[in-house]
Parts: sequence; C-alpha cells; structure tokens
Amino acid sequence: MTTAVATTTRTGRSLVTNIDFAMLAAFCANEYGLERAVADRVVDQALALVFVMGSTGEGASMAPSQQVDPGWHTLILHTDWYANWCQEQFGYFLHHQPNSKTRTGGLMTSVVNKIRAAGFEVVDELWGTAAECNAPACCGDGPCC
Repeated sequence: MTTAVATTTRTGRSLVTNIDFAMLAAFCANEYGLERAVADRVVDQALALVFVMGSTGEGASMAPSQQVDPGWHTLILHTDWYANWCQEQFGYFLHHQPNSKTRTGGLMTSVVNKIRAAGFEVVDELWGTAAECNAPACCGDGPCC
C-alpha cells in the first residue's frame, strides 16, 4: 500500500508578521515605484531567498534576480529590523554581498531550485525562469538569455 504524503509549500511572507510584511511591501512599492501587488510578490520572494541563504550558509553562491533585488534592498534598508530578523532566523547577521554581475540563467535556475527544495513557493516570472522566458523575449536579467 502506498501512502500519499501531502506536501505544502510555504511563502516568504509566512516568515514575518503581517504588520512587518505590510511595512516592507509598502516601502518596496514606494521606494521602487512598484504596484503594491508586485511589491508583495517581490518582498515575498526576497524573504524566501534570504532565509535559504542564511539557513543553508550558501549565501555566497546565491544572488537575487534583478526583479527580486529591490525586495532584498528593502529588507536591508530596515537595518534594525533586518538585523533582529537575521539573528532570530539564523543566529547571525547575513551581510549583503552584491554579485549581480554573476546573474545567469544557470544561476537563477540554481537559486530557484534551492528555494523550492527548502519548501518555498517560487514566482518564476520574477526570476527569469518561467517557461515562456526564452530569447528574444527574455524576462530574466543579465546574460540569462
């Protein structure tokens, strides 16, 4: 007899309180000129990314997509909040070490795979990894197409 195991995915949003998420998403929308619904998705993906980076210790080999980067900047611009959140989640402060020049289709796919493997929902369109993101209509960034 085979037993089916239900797998549920979680969201980056679930890692913070509703009040904190609303504060971060509103800032992201304002600061980067995004519609609020887009900012919600960007911050959600940034939280998942940073959580995976910090909890696995693989931050040096990961990078956000161009679309998710404003979400991470939103987190780190709230320095006190971000420092406390990192301490609570990982026990240390996860530094921002920009490596956007290394963004490639392969790296974005690797990052997305790590986020999914950690049980998080992924919005492929924000990572340039959606099936319809092929040259010449690439929705990714950098040399990914």
